[in-house]
Amino acid sequence: MFLFLVVALAVVVTAVTLAVVSGGENGPLPDAAPERLWDALPPDRPVSRADVDGLRFPLAARGYRMAEVDDALGRLGAELSERDARIADLESALAGVRAAAAHLSMDKPATHPEDGHL
Repeated sequence: MFLFLVVALAVVVTAVTLAVVSGGENGPLPDAAPERLWDALPPDRPVSRADVDGLRFPLAARGYRMAEVDDALGRLGAELSERDARIADLESALAGVRAAAAHLSMDKPATHPEDGHL
C-alpha cells in the first residue's frame, strides 16, 4: 500500500510539473521582468512636492533596491541644496534693495505739488 501511495504521488508531481513547464493550453509561463524604478523624477525641471509624493520604489527580495533609493535621495538632496542657496541669494538681494530704498527715502525730502515746490 505504501509503495502505491509513493508512486501515485510521484505521478501527480510529475504531471503538475509537466503542465507548468509545457504551459498546458496557453504555452509556457512567461518570465517575470524584474521590478525597476521608472525615474519618476523629472530630468528637465526641479522636483516638486507632487513628484516626491508620487515616488515609489520597487521591492526587492530583501526590501528596496538600495542603489535606486540612494540615487533618488542624492538627487533630492542636491536640488534642495540648490534651492536653499537660491533662496538665500534672493533674500540677500531683497534686503539690499530694501535698505537702499529706505536710505533714499530718508535723504530725499518729501515734496507736495500743493505747496508749489517741484
